[in-house]
Amino acid sequence: MANTKYMNLKTRVQKQQKKKIRKVRFYHSFLTIVLLLCVFQISYSALLNLAKIVVYQTKIIKAQELKTQAETRNKNLKNEIKNFSSMYKVESIARNNLKMAAKDEVLIIINQPQEEEKDTNNTQENPFIKFLESFATKFNKDITPDKISE
Repeated sequence: MANTKYMNLKTRVQKQQKKKIRKVRFYHSFLTIVLLLCVFQISYSALLNLAKIVVYQTKIIKAQELKTQAETRNKNLKNEIKNFSSMYKVESIARNNLKMAAKDEVLIIINQPQEEEKDTNNTQENPFIKFLESFATKFNKDITPDKISE
């Protein structure tokens, strides 16, 4: 009987130890899963932050390039303002662009013939157009070839 009690006690202790081992394994497995999720989250956040850093660095570089371009353009514009503020430049703009003359000068403007006038002359010499004009005058006596060509 003592032997059976010893066996029952032994099996009961073994069952309790197995329960504790299962609980510890479950606890360790749960902690491992939580730890893996945390590691995954941290690595994902780190990758996102690295990507943001790269994007922001490129934006900073582009902004610096735009700044230098704007500064050089600003310097050029300041130089142009200085150049146009002198009387010589203002006088040359007035003479060339605005067709103005100085106090005791006479301005002579020579117009050169435009190419558009040549195109209208070519249409009057075209025999087909002359035929159409004469054909139209036969049907419409109010229209003369002079009015058509205008």
